[in-house]
Amino acid sequence: MFDRTSAGWNLSKQSWQVLKLDKELILFPLLSGIACLLVTASFAVPVLALVEVDRPTSQTATADGSQTSPTDVLTFLGALAYYVANYFVIIFFNSALIACALIRFKGGNPTLRDGFSAAFARLPQIFCWALVAGTVGMLLRMLQSNTENRLSRFLVSLLGVAWSSATYFVVPVIVVEKLGPLAAGRRSLDILRSTWGESLGARFGIGCIVALMMLVSFVPVIVGVVCWGIGQPVVGIPLVLAGLGMLMSVVLISSALESIILAALYLYAAEGRIPDQFQGDAIQSAF
Repeated sequence: MFDRTSAGWNLSKQSWQVLKLDKELILFPLLSGIACLLVTASFAVPVLALVEVDRPTSQTATADGSQTSPTDVLTFLGALAYYVANYFVIIFFNSALIACALIRFKGGNPTLRDGFSAAFARLPQIFCWALVAGTVGMLLRMLQSNTENRLSRFLVSLLGVAWSSATYFVVPVIVVEKLGPLAAGRRSLDILRSTWGESLGARFGIGCIVALMMLVSFVPVIVGVVCWGIGQPVVGIPLVLAGLGMLMSVVLISSALESIILAALYLYAAEGRIPDQFQGDAIQSAF
């Protein structure tokens, strides 16, 4: 655990140097977040319907045991569209960021236009993968919500972890190799098979660091709320705003760093090349 966390920390530091060279890359996760909020706003009714679907069956079943109604079908389709739309937005901006990172790793000087051009050039693959990933994500969510047994929920959670791990390299595969969803999934799994413990270990280390940074960001928020509650809003409000600003910064920066690291790991795993911005031992220790 310590070794993996240390490896994740080293990768994070080196990816931070890349982000400092191309500060504009932080705009990709920012735009992704804004777009996801717009998608959520536009799908407000399907989202509320999904909450109804997620309730235990005993609360929604009719006395005569009637079958699925047209409303249920529309709810399912609306929820599926919402999941696919969100996955499409996330994958699109991640693809743009990874494309820029790969340009930097190969000696170029990427721009936002380069990232968007690469993402737009792969719109069919991105949409097809969003359809697959969104469908799987929604089904896993429904299974977990409609399962009351703790063991069953745990098994569904493990299934979700396995799916997330197996598809870890799909986005860079789509960006570089322009494969369709099924071929990209198989390619990602092939890469993972040779590096699976190490890749997940690096993710674990990075995740620990991000979690600690987020906990630190919550400290001024909590202190500010306490000050506000005891009648000191002049002190409390600035602390809350500062904490929320720190939290947003951590989310945006960590998202950008994770995509940069993913691009570096893919380049090494697929082509055997270590980016100049990364130390050889850091990449090799991740694999």
